[in-house]
Amino acid sequence: MSENHCPQCHNELDWQGRYHCQHCAADFNKIAFCPDCEAKLEKLQACGAANYFCHSSRCNELKSKSRVRFEFQKSE
Repeated sequence: MSENHCPQCHNELDWQGRYHCQHCAADFNKIAFCPDCEAKLEKLQACGAANYFCHSSRCNELKSKSRVRFEFQKSE
């Protein structure tokens, strides 16, 4: 089962080049945040694997996907 649910109505989000909620008729971006300092992470993708890097001066290191906090933010 997918973990991609609308933050407004909690229905399943569809992938249409971005995350889309049929019920709310809204598009969302999936943003990753550092589990240690809460900074926004950069997604690094190569060879089918996705990694996340924290650029904050406190961390400045790769973060495990299993520890990353994801949040859906409405697209403008």
